[in-house]
Amino acid sequence: MMRAAALCAWSAALGFGLPGLYGTWYLAAHDRVWSFLDFPTYGSGPLEDLGVETTTPLLIAFVLVCAAELVVGWMLWRRKRAAIAVSLALLPLELAFWIGFALPVAIALGSARNALVLAAWSSGRRAGTSSA
Repeated sequence: MMRAAALCAWSAALGFGLPGLYGTWYLAAHDRVWSFLDFPTYGSGPLEDLGVETTTPLLIAFVLVCAAELVVGWMLWRRKRAAIAVSLALLPLELAFWIGFALPVAIALGSARNALVLAAWSSGRRAGTSSA
């Protein structure tokens, strides 16, 4: 379960972090949000509806959260003791960006990752161990 959770983490981190890097550069260079297939990649979501415009620092923060998710994936893959806590602690930050930028695939991957993490934790507790 932990390795499947790691794959979910890496998929979301790379699938949204790499385009986020390009999107950050594009916004800084062109002063507008990058569009892919006529869809604004990191704009026109609930954040914008609240009056929070996409900015370069906001995208940099998102890319940093994606980098943290890569680390979480590594921790999950290696079954590090802190992986479960770090994965769950990162979730609120991720959710803020995923919801704010309207990224439903990321929400699905993050939900799957944390469901697997919680299942691994639960099965570890039932087995009488402190790690999964």
